[in-house]
Amino acid sequence: MDRNRLWSVAVIPCLLGVVACTQSPEVQVGTLELRANGEDFIRQGFTSKDGWQIEFDHVYTNIKDVVAYQSEPPFNPEADVNITAETKALLLTDSASVDLAEGDNNAAPILVGQVETPAGRYNALSWKLVSENAPSLVLIGTATRNGETIPFEIAMNPSFEFFCGDFIGDERKGILDPGGTAEVETTFHFDHLFGDIDTPEDDVLNQGALGFDPFAALAQDGTVNVTPEDLEAKLTGAEQLQLADIYQGLGHVGEGHCRAEAI
Repeated sequence: MDRNRLWSVAVIPCLLGVVACTQSPEVQVGTLELRANGEDFIRQGFTSKDGWQIEFDHVYTNIKDVVAYQSEPPFNPEADVNITAETKALLLTDSASVDLAEGDNNAAPILVGQVETPAGRYNALSWKLVSENAPSLVLIGTATRNGETIPFEIAMNPSFEFFCGDFIGDERKGILDPGGTAEVETTFHFDHLFGDIDTPEDDVLNQGALGFDPFAALAQDGTVNVTPEDLEAKLTGAEQLQLADIYQGLGHVGEGHCRAEAI
């Protein structure tokens, strides 16, 4: 027997005086990968809604407690409270720091970890974005507009648990065949933070985004280097409220939405 491809799951309803116990059929398994994706916005850079060309050297994020589910009925984060599933895969427990900008412009989403787990369709995902011994998000790079370049290091501390439904993208993810390999993905939408000049100005994305101007206003000696405490002290009240809303929209599964709960 290939012990990497089959699990023998023992079911032991033994009662006093009963000699024999039952054992369920062997469960076919495969390899489920967890990937983290900042999309092309992070790998290739983009222009914010207010005209800053943003390039990232590093984008560090801390995630933990990542669980994939074979949900039945399929989980709808906009309507359902709980994820109902008999089969789930614990992909990550301890906090993992992931650099979403790792690799070149065409790099694949970052492989965070993998587990052997029962085959099937993993169509829901939950995960936490947390601050543990470091900010939960750190953005490092440069922003350029009208010949002015501002290096930046922006540390943020959003702490949320995201509850997500099925991955939405060019290809479905999470469909694990026996003996095969599939992946699930935590996706970060940083255009929600800075906006996107290629999107209409009155689009809900740009209406909700801060842009880069509020961060550029915090520059000292031509550099933005701010902590979560700096953001709380120096952004306006309206900008802080806007940023809190943006945090809740960062987490996706591809283009699929998630429900965010503060932790």
